[in-house]
Amino acid sequence: MKVRSSLRSLKSRHRDCQVVRRRGKVYVINKTDPRFKARAG
Repeated sequence: MKVRSSLRSLKSRHRDCQVVRRRGKVYVINKTDPRFKARAG
């Protein structure tokens, strides 16, 4: 999982990426290809 300050660029890496808010943190999750997981902050 990558930890980045900005997730906008990571969202566009794969068409199945979703931006999700969990417990005050912002995550990029991808069900079909878990390589693209990321977290903000």
